[in-house]
Amino acid sequence: MTDRINGGRLDVAVVGGGLMGATVALFLARAGLGVALIDRGSICRGASGVNAGTLTLHMTRTALIPYAMRGFELWTMAREWLGDDLGVVATGGLCLAFTEDEAALLEERTVARRAAGAPMELVGPGRAREIEPGLGGDVRLAAFCPIDGYVSAYLTGLAYRRALTAERVQLFEHRPVDAIEWETGGFRVRGRGLDLRATRIVLAGAVWLEPMLRWLGIELTIKVLVNQLAVTERLPRVMRTVITIASGLLSLKQFANGTVLVGGGWQGKGDRAHDTGALIPENLLGNLRLAAYAVPALRAGRLVRAWLGLEAETADAMPAIGQVPGTPGAFVIGSVHSGFTSGPYMGRLLADQILGRLPERPLFPIDRLLKPAPESATEVHAR
Repeated sequence: MTDRINGGRLDVAVVGGGLMGATVALFLARAGLGVALIDRGSICRGASGVNAGTLTLHMTRTALIPYAMRGFELWTMAREWLGDDLGVVATGGLCLAFTEDEAALLEERTVARRAAGAPMELVGPGRAREIEPGLGGDVRLAAFCPIDGYVSAYLTGLAYRRALTAERVQLFEHRPVDAIEWETGGFRVRGRGLDLRATRIVLAGAVWLEPMLRWLGIELTIKVLVNQLAVTERLPRVMRTVITIASGLLSLKQFANGTVLVGGGWQGKGDRAHDTGALIPENLLGNLRLAAYAVPALRAGRLVRAWLGLEAETADAMPAIGQVPGTPGAFVIGSVHSGFTSGPYMGRLLADQILGRLPERPLFPIDRLLKPAPESATEVHAR
């Protein structure tokens, strides 16, 4: 690997080995740069590994629809750019409205998402049950999207590892980073058993972006969502599509092996600083009751496991992707709502910017989210 390191200094150190960080590292390495990818755990096993690989436009913010559609396209072309066919399953997706308020919200959002390019249509209760015969509840209105689906998060992690290794990316797993320091010619990344120098850095730390940016003197508030997820035992086929509801409190899909994933943003308890968390039983029960209301056949199933998945959210709920203000050579990527769908595309866009290419679509610089920095801090970063 030494042929890609200039004078003992890497071209780029990517801190955060989730889906987006791994994608940035992969495309930079393919452009001939010496790259290290560092993670406090295993590659693509944090937030990118616990969300069960949902690909959806229904849970994507309208402004991000074009990005998610390109992301979905990249998932279907994984063999071409990642080297593996990940078996993307396009089941289609139904978003349901059970109340008048939900129906009004669903109609408004569907119209906006269609205008942004999403192939969605509003359908009545009868058509919704033709698409998904297992529906229960008093469905008033539904929206159907033919390209919702899922991919195996586990196989995705394995594929990224193979691709990164083939491109000679240096992988540092289970290496928490304690500090990043600016020094002449670049950055020094220090942690447990870790001391690297790189000309540029990419911070891809998901919910840990806030403390990571603080190393550079940047204060960016990142809200931490502690989402609860659960999976059932194997069941006979009870649903065909990815199912969500307009309120955003339900996400359901059944895998090929018969297990059903139940999610939807019901919150647990979590502490980012100490990396601890706990389920809230009443929220889990509420999630399961809503799932059984939408698909009554789920009442016959038993729960096998429940866990927590952390999700990052900025003050305006839009991504943080681009250069770090006042710190030449530093970049950030994260806080993308429904980020698994658009993750590969977002990572490729940032890689293009780092390589001096014009990204295909605009990025999401964090300048909009920051208070003016003290003059002294600005001067330090500019040196």
